[in-house]
Amino acid sequence: MPRPVVLFTGQWADLPLEQLCQKAKRFGYDGLELACWGDHFNVQEALDDRSYVKKKWATLQKHGLTCYTLAAHLVGQCVCDPIDDRHKAILPAHVWGDGKPEGVRARAAAELADTARASRKFFDAAPRAIQNQLKSFGDGKHMELTVPGFTGSSIWHYVYAFPPVAPAQIDAGYQDFAQRFNPILDIFDEHDVSFALEVHPTEIAFDIVSAHRALAALDNRRAFGFNYDPSHLVYQGVDYVQFIREFADRIYRVHMKDAWKSAAARRSGVFGGHLPFGDPERYWEFRSLGHGSVDFEEVIRGLNFANYRGPFAVEWEDQNMDREHGAAEAAAFVRRLDFAGSEIIFDAQFERRR
Repeated sequence: MPRPVVLFTGQWADLPLEQLCQKAKRFGYDGLELACWGDHFNVQEALDDRSYVKKKWATLQKHGLTCYTLAAHLVGQCVCDPIDDRHKAILPAHVWGDGKPEGVRARAAAELADTARASRKFFDAAPRAIQNQLKSFGDGKHMELTVPGFTGSSIWHYVYAFPPVAPAQIDAGYQDFAQRFNPILDIFDEHDVSFALEVHPTEIAFDIVSAHRALAALDNRRAFGFNYDPSHLVYQGVDYVQFIREFADRIYRVHMKDAWKSAAARRSGVFGGHLPFGDPERYWEFRSLGHGSVDFEEVIRGLNFANYRGPFAVEWEDQNMDREHGAAEAAAFVRRLDFAGSEIIFDAQFERRR
C-alpha cells in the first residue's frame, strides 16, 4: 500500500489554512502535516476551546484532506538554545514574554509539553479511519502519534572547536538537553505521544554521531526518536542512508526534502559564507525534490528495510523555483518514486518442486 503523501505547512504559514487546503488538494496531496504556527494549528486554542479541533478536522475534510502529524519546530528550538532577539520572531508572544532567556526556555518547554496534550486531543477527535491508519504506522505506542520538532542546543556554537572546547563543555551540553527534555518527554509518555527530532544543524543532534549521543543522554527512552530528513545530512557529507540503518527503529516520521551540493569546490563552502539562500555562489542549496543531490531511491530502499509505514511529508524549499509549481511536482515525484519492499526471498523459488 503506498504511503500517504502530505505537505508540511511550515513554509506556507503566510497562507490561511483554508486557502492552503485548496492548493494542497490541487497539487495532489493526501493531507497536511500541520505546523503549530500561523493559523494552521494553535496549541493553546486547541486546549482551551472544545470546538477548535473539530473545526480543524471539518476544514480538512471539506477539501478531502487528512492529517497524521502536528509539528513543533519553532517552539522546540527555544528549549535548549541560548536565547537572543532572533527567537522573538519565531515564538508566540506568550512564550517570548519579557524575553529573559531562562524564562523563554521554560515557557518554550511548557508549550512543547502542551503540544503533546493538544496532539492527543486533536487525533482523538479524528475520523475513525484516520485513527486506524495511525495505529498501523506505530509499534503499539511509538510512531503512532508523533510530534516532529527541534530541540535547540546550548553547545551548537562550539561546533567548530576554537577557542579550544573542553570535553566537559560538550558533556554539559548533553546534560542540559537531558535535564530540559526529560520532563517534557514525561508528558509525551503520559499522553502516548512521541517526539521526533529533525536531525539538523543547530540542534543537539545534527549527524549520526551526535544523534547516538542525544539518545544516550536520555537513556534511550522510547518517547524520543527522529524525524528523518536527508536534506540536512547530504550537504554535511553525512551518509544519509546509513542513518536509516543505524536508527531503523527510531525513525518516527519522514520529511521528503532535497538539497544540492556542488561537485566542485566553490568560493563558499559548507558554512555558506553568510550568503543568502538562492545565491549562485553557495556550495549547497535546498532544492525541490528530484533537483538536488539526494538519491531518493536509496532512501526508499532504506526506509523499506526499516519497515517505515508512516506518511511522507514533503517539506518544500527552493529559493529559485515557484513554490506552487514545485510543490505540485514534488507530490508527483514522491508518488512515482515510492515502492513497497519485497515480501518474498527470490532464491527460494529455485527450491520449489512440481
